[in-house]
Amino acid sequence: MEGVRLGDRALSRGVRLEIYSEIDSTNDEAKRRAESGDPGPLWVVAARQTKGRGRLGRNWSSIEGNLHASLLVSGFGPAALAPQLGFAAGLATISALIEATGAAERLALKWPNDVLLDGEKLAGVLLEGVQPAGQGSPFGCVIGIGVNCVAAPADLPYPASDLSRLGGPSAGALLALLSDKMEETLAFWAGGSGFAALRERWLGHAAGLGGEIEARLPRETVSGLFETIDADGRLIISTRSGRRAIEAGDIFLPALAAARPEPERGR
Repeated sequence: MEGVRLGDRALSRGVRLEIYSEIDSTNDEAKRRAESGDPGPLWVVAARQTKGRGRLGRNWSSIEGNLHASLLVSGFGPAALAPQLGFAAGLATISALIEATGAAERLALKWPNDVLLDGEKLAGVLLEGVQPAGQGSPFGCVIGIGVNCVAAPADLPYPASDLSRLGGPSAGALLALLSDKMEETLAFWAGGSGFAALRERWLGHAAGLGGEIEARLPRETVSGLFETIDADGRLIISTRSGRRAIEAGDIFLPALAAARPEPERGR
């Protein structure tokens, strides 16, 4: 992979980088490093993944030229804090994309861990906890981040987009920005003490806030208005029968779907 590097802020803080032309999964490699005693911070980046995955075990298509990266961190506190890192990662990712493209009005965060471009999925975050080897080793977390830089996968159950609509940047240039934004955001988060302020920043980029939303759960669909996310990061929906706190689910935003233009058809 040409031009792949960390940003100056990340390098000054001792963050390391491992680059692969092909690997099963950057998350899996970061987990293997943790299990062998590496506490991080370490970025693992690959041009191609043979077993990339997203949330709920879903396949994540790994097109060469897109960004496939995972950050191993540890020592941030108890395991219960780990889910907050998803919001930190989402905020760092959208901050890097806004700085790179200037398209703040076209980019948004979809709860819990997607970045949208014009209402279509551009990037995703996958968190996985890991216990590093060695007695007393601090709990770790692998933060996987995938960004469609050159192309979006086809035949997905949801609309997707890529950075070619905005004229770049490359995966390498984006990683340099993202690694620095992650350091800034993790410092702001401060092991959970800054989550309330981070939450407010996240809400400032939230897709569909105040509008209609559906949370599709295994046994029901919860519909109502997207009110906020609470102090634990749960999605709060105002329904006809009261407020519901959603911890996990597939989220559908009707307003975005309605505003999305129909694809052009051949004549």
